[in-house]
Amino acid sequence: MATLTPAKHDERTDVVGIMLVDDHAIVRQGLRSILEREDDMRVVAEASSAAEAKAVVARSRPQIVLLDLKLSTSSDTEGLDLCADLTSAHPELGVLVLTTFLDENLVLRAVRAGARGYVVKDVDTSALIRAIRDVSRGESAFDARSASAMVRGLNQADTPSARQLTSRETEVLKLLARGMSNRDIGARLYISETTAKFHVGNILRKLGVSRRAEAVYEASKAGLI
Repeated sequence: MATLTPAKHDERTDVVGIMLVDDHAIVRQGLRSILEREDDMRVVAEASSAAEAKAVVARSRPQIVLLDLKLSTSSDTEGLDLCADLTSAHPELGVLVLTTFLDENLVLRAVRAGARGYVVKDVDTSALIRAIRDVSRGESAFDARSASAMVRGLNQADTPSARQLTSRETEVLKLLARGMSNRDIGARLYISETTAKFHVGNILRKLGVSRRAEAVYEASKAGLI
């Protein structure tokens, strides 16, 4: 059954409201315990199935949904459809996938379904907390393995849209041209170092180069910077 936490009249406006969607109650309990140790996070709802999640999210109005991909024994990826439904119905919602499954196809499908991040369940607590904060600020969040899987999956894609730099990638490219490291880029753009590295990998792939200096050179020739 869904669990709602009653709203408090003195509730802080900077607290991130989180909804947990996982079919295992013990997992949700563990996550709640971890997240509510943070002053800026509060679990406002839980759901164990896709149908329950869609019913509860409208009432609890979380900022972040922490979503497992496997929500039943009949499917390993039911969460993908739920992700698409939630982000379509609630465009402002930040969905962060937290799952045991990791491969190029799943990470790409999650992003295409509207997920803003993807982390594996054995990630350390600090990385999970950081990912939630990144997503709450409207940024993307991937742990190192998910980012690598994303890059591998994108390398296999060869569509015209995959060749275009996003506005965020253009921002990163301009900072690359100034000689900034992934850490410095992350700090400047308020994203994690791993996410900055992910964007740099995308830029190199799209420009067809293997080095950062080559990316800057090709981008300058193309008038991108």
